[in-house]
Amino acid sequence: MNPLYLNRLTAVIIMAMMIGCSAQHDTAADERAIREMSDARARAFNEGNAAAIAQYFSDDAILMAPGTPPLKGPEAVEAYYQEIFDEFDAELTSYYNEVQVSGDLAYGRGTAEVRLIPKNGDSVTTSVSKYLNILRKQEDGNWITTHDIWNGNQ
Repeated sequence: MNPLYLNRLTAVIIMAMMIGCSAQHDTAADERAIREMSDARARAFNEGNAAAIAQYFSDDAILMAPGTPPLKGPEAVEAYYQEIFDEFDAELTSYYNEVQVSGDLAYGRGTAEVRLIPKNGDSVTTSVSKYLNILRKQEDGNWITTHDIWNGNQ
């Protein structure tokens, strides 16, 4: 085999391996960023801050909550959560069971427990659900939710 060809082939293989290692590192960083964004959304929920929740949704986001038609956009997301916070003090514990990243798209599959405490003194309601988020990486490197769907485990 021609030594010059062999050197070029070796260089190409090394470059491909470096790109692969770099992509793996970026994926891990993206997964961390997605989990951090999810944690920030949960904190906003626990603070009763509908506007802060909505900021993590894209302009074309779709929220598919149980028992409601799909809601589109951050304004609709904010209104949905504000209606809850007007009636309840709410507590959320949630976490991703799985996050998968592929380029600028990702999904997170998780579990959530919500405790709703009526402001009028009625009985407290607790529910456990599973959820799926689809996310898109923005030009600034931040991740944003494009689709959010969940349903109860009961």
